[in-house]
Amino acid sequence: MTGAADAGAQTVKGVMFDFSGTLMRVEPAETWLRAALTAEGVRATDEDIAAYARRLEAAGALPGSTQPDPVPPHVAPLWARRDNSAAEYRAAYLGLSRTVALPWDVHDALHDRHLVPEAWQPYPDTERVLGALRERGVPVAVVSNIGWDLRPVFRAHGLDGLVDVFVLSYELGTGKPDPLLFRTACEALGLPPGEVAMVGDNRVADGAAAALGCPLLLVDHLPVASRPDALLGVLDLIG
Repeated sequence: MTGAADAGAQTVKGVMFDFSGTLMRVEPAETWLRAALTAEGVRATDEDIAAYARRLEAAGALPGSTQPDPVPPHVAPLWARRDNSAAEYRAAYLGLSRTVALPWDVHDALHDRHLVPEAWQPYPDTERVLGALRERGVPVAVVSNIGWDLRPVFRAHGLDGLVDVFVLSYELGTGKPDPLLFRTACEALGLPPGEVAMVGDNRVADGAAAALGCPLLLVDHLPVASRPDALLGVLDLIG
């Protein structure tokens, strides 16, 4: 856990979680590229897959992984609005993907791959923490900057019954740090912001909840195997 803001000073009766980098992590870039190639019936060497996967990841083309730095000028307008709609999200990430000259025409397949449940793996403590909150009667919201519906991913991993509310940026037309997302989640949970903790991996986007009075816990956006128990701290906040 990277930090908390006044988390222990308030009574927490509900919890909001970010999705990518908090509850789940997208698959490694090589796995992602290999799966897309397989779906298209394309054969490639391990060396080519490794090399092009590195280029795609460096370009920021794999959502939930490395972000582009810098964003290419022709993609920048879409990138700034990527979480506001499904169309802009897809266009932004395809724009990044196409900055990499691949020897195969699989850019659409790459984008489609990251939308499937198999492309996402929960962190080791995700089910444990969500289950413990459910047992304690603590309602949970997932609040995500995203351009597609996460509900099937949670359903496929058997976690949908542990989440009460999904607040997704593309459904509201705006993303974090806009306080609308946090207010919407708190209202849906039936609790004031001061009683709802926000757990996320981005100090700017997720940290904005603190301005509404939400206790804040930040975790590191690490590979699944490298972060086994960072979410457990939220349980200490529940009275």
